[in-house]
Amino acid sequence: MSSADDLLHLRDLDQKRWVALACPTRGLEFDERTLDLIDLDRDGRIRAPELIAACEWAGARLKDWQPLLRGEARLSPDSLADTDEGRALAEELQRTLALTGHAGQSDIGLDEIRERQSHLAAERHNGDGIVPVASIEDAADRVLAQRIGEAMGTVADAGGQPGIDETRIKAFFEQASALLAWHREGEAEAGCAGRRAAAMAVQAVHDKVEDFFARCRLASYDASAAATLNATDPEQLKAHATGLLSLEAGVLRQMPIAPVSPGAALPLDDRANPAWRGALAALRAQALTSDFGDSLDERDWLALKDEVRACREWLRRQPSGPVAAIGVDVVAALAATQPGGQLDEVRARLLKQVEDDRAAAPRHAALNDLEKLLLLQRGLLRLARNFVSFEDFYEGRGAVFQAGTLFVDGRACELTVDVADPARHAPVAGLAKAYLAYCECVRLNQKRTIVAVVSAGDVDFLFVGRNGLFYDRDGHDWDARIVKVIENPISVGQAFLSPYKKLVRLVEDQVAKRAAASDSTQQGRMGQLAGRIATADQPGTASAVAPAATAGAVGAVGATGTPGTPGTTGVGLPGLGVPGRRVDVGTVAAIGVALGSISTVIVGVFGRFVDLGWWIPLAVLGIVLSISGPSMLIAWLKLRQRSLGPILDASGWAINNRMKLSTKLGTALTKRPRPVPHAVKLSAPVHRPLAGAPAGHPPSGPRPAGDAAG
Repeated sequence: MSSADDLLHLRDLDQKRWVALACPTRGLEFDERTLDLIDLDRDGRIRAPELIAACEWAGARLKDWQPLLRGEARLSPDSLADTDEGRALAEELQRTLALTGHAGQSDIGLDEIRERQSHLAAERHNGDGIVPVASIEDAADRVLAQRIGEAMGTVADAGGQPGIDETRIKAFFEQASALLAWHREGEAEAGCAGRRAAAMAVQAVHDKVEDFFARCRLASYDASAAATLNATDPEQLKAHATGLLSLEAGVLRQMPIAPVSPGAALPLDDRANPAWRGALAALRAQALTSDFGDSLDERDWLALKDEVRACREWLRRQPSGPVAAIGVDVVAALAATQPGGQLDEVRARLLKQVEDDRAAAPRHAALNDLEKLLLLQRGLLRLARNFVSFEDFYEGRGAVFQAGTLFVDGRACELTVDVADPARHAPVAGLAKAYLAYCECVRLNQKRTIVAVVSAGDVDFLFVGRNGLFYDRDGHDWDARIVKVIENPISVGQAFLSPYKKLVRLVEDQVAKRAAASDSTQQGRMGQLAGRIATADQPGTASAVAPAATAGAVGAVGATGTPGTPGTTGVGLPGLGVPGRRVDVGTVAAIGVALGSISTVIVGVFGRFVDLGWWIPLAVLGIVLSISGPSMLIAWLKLRQRSLGPILDASGWAINNRMKLSTKLGTALTKRPRPVPHAVKLSAPVHRPLAGAPAGHPPSGPRPAGDAAG
């Protein structure tokens, strides 16, 4: 992919031929801002249609594709297409250069664009359609905007300042107009003029007073029911009596408003329920005359209801909402500050400021498009090469998924991938049939996990806990430690030696176990013998020395002339009378016969082997193949299946191709040191005496130049 036509006609390329169909926007060695701009649905993944859309979007705005093919980081007006989009970008390019103090430049870079964007949010009109309350110049309009923010809530603009938008402004004025219309309707009715407070006082106690007179009428019908109608659940009162009581408590307000009796009047003084005395006092002050008595009978109550019925009906129609919650008086006062007591003019002024702010949006959108175009010019071709064909990977230029280079066990592993969750990554990555080493990398207070593909050398010294050094793509070094390995063959040559290495390890393990067991036995016997020798001067001790306990240790101390029985040989401990260990002659003879038989078999096999003559090399080859052949065959089959696809799939890619890792490619991805010409390998330091220095002593001065090891 090396021409503009390849990118412009990317839609025509059959997606079955694409190497990848999707990739994540994080964990790649690529600019994250560019990936976010290509990710149109903001789901953290870039799919094939989004990459195609990015290529076509850039194609519609660029006239000269050479800067894009070169990945240049600066954009000039001459490279923009002569279209509406291109001309808008060229105009914004010149405006940005002028506003950032670079009017004399012929091209623009990300530094100038980012500088312009940093000041953009702080401008009064930044194109987001939100008017900050503090930016409103008129004092009366600013007070009203504050009320709008209190009632409807504020929203932060691009600069982080609290403000109001068109939705909040319209909703506030709609609710305010309805509230003021309702208020004017009530004031116009004769029944509500000056009686609103009285109607509200009646409304506050209406249900409880109606309940009281109903109970009194029922008590008049049945005098015995008065006690029951006055009663309250004693258990409920007892539960509240043990705690802190409040006149606002539900149990007190549920009790009758006053004591019930046949034909009783409603007391308006201290005889009433304490929980309702405040509401009754407001009723007396707002709805009754000053010379009214201390009680209200049912006839006066009915008359009072008739007086305020129209006003109560008006109160029931009061609009609800956040504007009504701040009070009709506050809204009416705000309206009174406007000419003619109307809010329409201030509403129009506030909406005009919103429109002025939105008018700047196209210019700011052009600035954002300018940033996007510059980022695509810099990295779109590289992303396409790492998405459609993986050209950078196969040509050794470093793919976007390669995290860096891991140095461990005398090799450099260049195929490393960032891993977010090794536990979820390993089951899928294991299907790659490659030898994988998961490493935990630490640098200062940062931590990351990578997986490295080991595709050359041997694995004898690759194990969990092995330390190495990881260099990321920026050249930063990280301490690396292997935390998990997935073992698979690395090469057929390694598989050839594998059976012999396993045999050597098994022999070493068995020898080590036998040596450890023998050493433990001898230590025990020597300890017993030492204890008996230490107590040999005590009475009755020397004769108690067991022959079986000392027999194995006597040879270590020295032979004596203690005679044995006929047909045996023995050694003894001088001065202690300990008899030597006896060896049966029959046992010695049996061992000799066994050794003779074994030697006869070996000589016979060797003789047959020598009789092969010129067929000896083929026989040796057959023996070797019978041992190494199975492991080499298994390794060859697995190496044919080795691929990169499962490793990337586990990291969030959608790989559309198997991406086989051939032996040649694997050798290129895991590098081993080359021999240094004319190097001298020394097993130990060599000291050459200086002239006049005594033989056998190291020189005291500097070493000759010829002593330096290559």
